[in-house]
Amino acid sequence: MARPDELTFAPLGGVGEIGMNLSIYGLGNRHQRSWLAVDLGVSFGDEEHLPGIDLIMPDIGFLEKERKNLVGLVLTHAHEDHFGAIIDLWPRLKCPIYATKFSAALFEAKCAAERNPPEIPITVVPSGGRVDLGPFSVEFIPVAHSIPESHALAIHTDVGTVLHTGDWKIDPTPVTGAPTDERRLRELGDEGVLALIGDSTNAVREGRSPSETEVARTIAELVKAAKGRVAVTTFASNVGRLRSVADAAREAGREVVVVGRAMERVVQVARETGHLDGVQNFRSTDVYGHLPADKVLALCTGSQGEPRAALARIARDDHPQITLNKGDTVIFSSRTIPGNEKAVGSIINSLVVQGVEVITDRTQLVHVSGHPRRDELRDMISWVRPQLLIPVHGEALHLSEHARLARAAGVPKVLICKDGDLVRLGPGDPAIIDELPSGRLYKDGAILEDSKSRAVVERRRMAFAGCVFVAIAVTDKGEMADDPEIDLVGIPEKNMAGEELDDIVFDAVVSTVETLPRARRRDPDALAESVRRAVRSTVANEWGKKPLCYVHVLEV
Repeated sequence: MARPDELTFAPLGGVGEIGMNLSIYGLGNRHQRSWLAVDLGVSFGDEEHLPGIDLIMPDIGFLEKERKNLVGLVLTHAHEDHFGAIIDLWPRLKCPIYATKFSAALFEAKCAAERNPPEIPITVVPSGGRVDLGPFSVEFIPVAHSIPESHALAIHTDVGTVLHTGDWKIDPTPVTGAPTDERRLRELGDEGVLALIGDSTNAVREGRSPSETEVARTIAELVKAAKGRVAVTTFASNVGRLRSVADAAREAGREVVVVGRAMERVVQVARETGHLDGVQNFRSTDVYGHLPADKVLALCTGSQGEPRAALARIARDDHPQITLNKGDTVIFSSRTIPGNEKAVGSIINSLVVQGVEVITDRTQLVHVSGHPRRDELRDMISWVRPQLLIPVHGEALHLSEHARLARAAGVPKVLICKDGDLVRLGPGDPAIIDELPSGRLYKDGAILEDSKSRAVVERRRMAFAGCVFVAIAVTDKGEMADDPEIDLVGIPEKNMAGEELDDIVFDAVVSTVETLPRARRRDPDALAESVRRAVRSTVANEWGKKPLCYVHVLEV
């Protein structure tokens, strides 16, 4: 007798980390499964540990091999950590994509800003709608979040229903968009939910996330009280926050000037899709300097300290049109993402030195998270009453705390997994039954490389200890035809005694060549290796660090 089909789940990104979200659901047996992908996002490179890397993406090698069984990619919402990898990775999958109107429109605008983007069709699904993809029937359930049209996905199958929450919170008074659909979630709970795959980002925080309406009230008070120019920076995608800032500016008699391409793009898409209906027209940057200081508000990109974004350029005083002076005010209506603290701190310090008043969420309610705190997680569990809960979208501590909360809330089964784990959701007891290939891809300029890339590894080593390049010309008798050429990159010019390191390395190369046996000198590979070892040892003795060293031997 054939075994019944199994419903499985595997995160290929976004578990044990925040960002780079990619989840897949499988239905079938171990020989043949249909696959449904949910989200395809990025993380951002850390210059300290990954110099030169712009973006980090999930490795989709497994899905590439299963491409013929991949019925579609469904997007929960349009944040970069959930859809930012599509342009680069979709050509390897070429599967249908499904999203609601705002997400599709923002993706289209993102493609239009790229040079020669692939043509990627997206099927628009209405909010609250449903789409059948192979053995999966996917329902889009509205949830509140910090971007319009966020959705939890109810994935209906013959084995059972899974609720994939995506990013969400409970906000009864959002500034734009629908609140989380409690009625439909309760109905799902009544119908029976096999598994809840849930957002863990704020599982360590007690209480409830404040409402966007409270933030709007604070921003309105601050803008009204400001004397000089006002600049507000926030996540460009937070359309509700953009609306709140616009309302605050109108009440204070200020014109809104939009500064930064990402902000301009979101504003355009939000107007086209109706999410800024009733909001006054914004002005372009070329009118900023012509408006009185108390009649202008600049809405800027750069809340995360991005060096090329508008606010960083303003803080460095190298923006061609936007300036701030003593007595002006900057409001950071955002949370600093872990890893960006130094960059954000540098901008804040530059502004403070210039006499600008800087307001952050440390002292005023100018930002709220788009993710649920512990009381909201308890509410979701009580509405849905899942048989199984799997925490996702968080680091180890977040996952552990979400799991602990779920057990205390009476969820019968709780399972913690990691990227690559294949989890059987049903029928039968849930368990990790296999491990799928998973990993990371690095966006290095225009090239995608895997995490073992020689370029990435060597660049990290080069950033720490520099590099020495040596070129040696030798005759067929093993004699040097000329002086060796030496180039030191990223290495101090002098040692502690004030001696030139170039000269010390030069002497080490000449000495090494001259003391080698003639037969070894006539072997280019052996000569290069001996010189490389000698140079690294010499620099280590003088500096305390071993650089990379490349030796080129030319036979003449």
